[in-house]
Amino acid sequence: MIARFFSTSILLKILQSLKWVKAHGALLWLALTGPTLAIELRVAIEEGVNKIKVGSSTNAIVRNGASQILGELAGLNGFSAELRGGKIAISKWLAGQIWLEPKGDGFVFIGDRWYRGRALLVPTSKGITAVNFVDLEQYLYSVLGAEMAGDWPQEALKAQAVAARTYALYERQKSGNRIYDLGDSQGWQVYKGIATESPGTYAAVNATAGQVLTYNGQIILAAFHSASGGHTENVEDVWMEALPYLRGVPDYDMGTPGYQWRKTFSNNELSRRISGVGRIISMTPERTTPRGSIISMKVVGDAGTRIISGNDLRDALGLRSTRFRVFPQGVLAGSKGAAKIPSSFIIDGYGFGHAVGMSQWGAYKLAQYGVPYTSILAHYYRGASLAKIKY
Repeated sequence: MIARFFSTSILLKILQSLKWVKAHGALLWLALTGPTLAIELRVAIEEGVNKIKVGSSTNAIVRNGASQILGELAGLNGFSAELRGGKIAISKWLAGQIWLEPKGDGFVFIGDRWYRGRALLVPTSKGITAVNFVDLEQYLYSVLGAEMAGDWPQEALKAQAVAARTYALYERQKSGNRIYDLGDSQGWQVYKGIATESPGTYAAVNATAGQVLTYNGQIILAAFHSASGGHTENVEDVWMEALPYLRGVPDYDMGTPGYQWRKTFSNNELSRRISGVGRIISMTPERTTPRGSIISMKVVGDAGTRIISGNDLRDALGLRSTRFRVFPQGVLAGSKGAAKIPSSFIIDGYGFGHAVGMSQWGAYKLAQYGVPYTSILAHYYRGASLAKIKY
């Protein structure tokens, strides 16, 4: 197993990293006081839609926004909820807000997926917002399977469980609004309901129940990404002000699907996606992070020059990360003058995601080597403590 995943030099780096963890006493155990009730998250599943399909696997109680019972929906039937005069209309009911609460161990259907918990439909100026109210631990059963995979090594899944739990509670404190705490997409952390649950995700969540990462007694921004391409980033080089626990560290994602990638574009296609410069002649990094991720790129064409942010380029070109370089290939037929116009461009890149915090593929490799989840977390979140919240 060791020979398959690591060279001798990489193993030495891992051992040195674990010595750093031991020497600095990372992941001390703390106890956070709090309510004894379970934590219920509010997750936006759909936002600003004109209508949405809902239902329940069992009969569901229907309530209005004041929690008054309006009636009951039959199980295993689909119903269309829509806006009508600024209110929510579903079946024979019309109310300012509508709750759907499955009976027994039923699941609620929202849009095109089944979820644990209950649903709240809220009218807004943009349309209907559908929110899944779900127990935090049950929410994580799904997140782990959507962010990793249920058959990944348990120590990697445990690390993801702690990071995802911490991230959800951080967003609940910092970014939550009057309707929901966080969304369900990659811009938050991916949540797909019961479809991504599995025995592996149940085991990892249950084994780490209530565990979160803190720094100076506060829940941290437990950012994570797929793969860094060899080394993670300091947070201030990518997003914001410096945070002591989000430091760039060596990653162990070599050889994984997220480590290295390549895309090729014809000049026509690249020039179509990057407008305002004509046919592209060159793309040169103007500013980079210390680890080589693009902050801004100078794009020169036969009709002008633009400075474009690395994030904007990533979006425009559908790249996996901002850690890349661009190499021109050939000469476009018919191009004249001193500045030859390349016929195509190869983009060679590393990593998948923003490269801040825990690398999921790095965690996978470390877990394969036998590193426990506490040490994985200590490596990627420097100086953080492992705390347990009370339910």
